[in-house]
Amino acid sequence: MTETMSRPARNGVDVPTLFATLDAVKGAPQLADFQFRATNTWVRGTHSRSTIQGFYGAGQEDASRTEAFSYDADHPAVLVGTNHGPTPVEFLLHAIAACITSGLANIASARGIDLTRVESTVEGDIDLLGILGLDREVRNGYSQIRVHFTVEGDASPEQLAELVEQSRRRSAVFDVLSNGTDVRIDVTTP
Repeated sequence: MTETMSRPARNGVDVPTLFATLDAVKGAPQLADFQFRATNTWVRGTHSRSTIQGFYGAGQEDASRTEAFSYDADHPAVLVGTNHGPTPVEFLLHAIAACITSGLANIASARGIDLTRVESTVEGDIDLLGILGLDREVRNGYSQIRVHFTVEGDASPEQLAELVEQSRRRSAVFDVLSNGTDVRIDVTTP
């Protein structure tokens, strides 16, 4: 007789589904191919709006999102904007914090650790001399990004710190930011 190990939901993570997903992808690696998409429309000035809804994953187009997520981006007044949303580079800070946090919650849940607090602050340094084209030696993007996590739960400080480290190792956003990605841009004109 085979005994089935039961894993309860933890930290709001459906642990049985998490492990079922891991098993499914181990058994059919082609299910791991995903393509995420976003559409952006210029509104006015530096203000634009992105919508995110459909994606391809697990072998098919996903239709589980019945409505698109909408995010405005803009520049602050000091950068000739109107503050209708965070700057695009601030979305990168949100992306890395959110990616590591979600991974951390999954890993903690899989390891049987109950979390009581997870907070992070992210800082990125940019020298506008690059973006404004005033110094060719200065890069356009962040010269450094710093992420600080505060994590509390029913595990040792070392185990809680290891959650962050394991999530960093598995983070898609950390990978993109720290290793770079081939980005191709094309244009349609009338």
